[in-house]
Amino acid sequence: MRRRLVVGNWKMYGRLDRNKALLEGVLAGVRDFTSADYAVCVPYPYLAQAQSALQGSNVAWGAQNLSQYEEGAFTGAVAPGMLMDFGCRYVIIGHSERRGLFHESNEIAQAKFDAAIKAGLTPIFCVGETLSERESGVTEQVVATQLDAVLNVFGAKGLAKAIVAYEPVWAIGTGKTASPEQAQAVHAFIRQRVADLDSHVAQALCILYGGSVKPGNAVELFAMQDIDGGLIGGASLVVDDFVAICRAAAK
Repeated sequence: MRRRLVVGNWKMYGRLDRNKALLEGVLAGVRDFTSADYAVCVPYPYLAQAQSALQGSNVAWGAQNLSQYEEGAFTGAVAPGMLMDFGCRYVIIGHSERRGLFHESNEIAQAKFDAAIKAGLTPIFCVGETLSERESGVTEQVVATQLDAVLNVFGAKGLAKAIVAYEPVWAIGTGKTASPEQAQAVHAFIRQRVADLDSHVAQALCILYGGSVKPGNAVELFAMQDIDGGLIGGASLVVDDFVAICRAAAK
C-alpha cells in the first residue's frame, strides 16, 4: 500500500515572520496525522529557518529547484550538495513554471533529476500539459515525452527513489478545474507507462496531483486509485487550508 504524501510549494512567497507563524501552525495542525507524510518546499533563503523549525518533526522540507552542476562558476545557482547541507529531503524538478517561464527543457530537467539522485535527494519530478495541449488532445503525448526524459536515460528503476507530480498547467490559477476523474486518468497513464518497463516500480511509485488542490476537493481527489497525495501551491501558504488537505491525506 502506497503511503500518501502532501508537499507544500511556497513558490516565491515568504518572510521570516510570516514563515514562523506558518510553520508553527502547520506543525501543530499535523502533529497527530501519522498515516501520511508531509513536507514543505521553501525558497532558498528560508531553508535554514525551515530546518530549524521542522527538524525532529513529522514534516520534512526541501527546495523548489537546483542546479545540475555540483559546483562551479554559475552565479546565482544552488548546487545539490548545498541543499543537503540544510537537511533537505526533497527537491522539485521540472515544475511548469520553470519549464514555461525559465525555458527549462526536458534535457535540463533530466540532468537535474540525475544530480538530485546522485546527491541523495528525492526529486519530485513534474509533468503536465498546457490548456492548448489539452484542447488539442495531446495530453498523453506531452506527459509521455516529459516522463520519457527520465525513463529513456535511467529506465523505470530511475524512478524507484523519486516522486512524480502531475500538474495540469491549464488548471492552475486559471479558474478552470480538473475533475478527480480527469486527474485520475492521467495518473493511471503515468503509472501504466512505468509499469510497461517495471511493474514493481510502478506499483510503489508515489504520484502527486498538483492541479489547484483545495480543502474542498482534496478528499475526492485523494480517493482516486492512482492519486497518492498532492503538490500544493497557494493553499500551502494558509495554515488552515494546508492542514485540512493534510487531514484529507491522512484519512
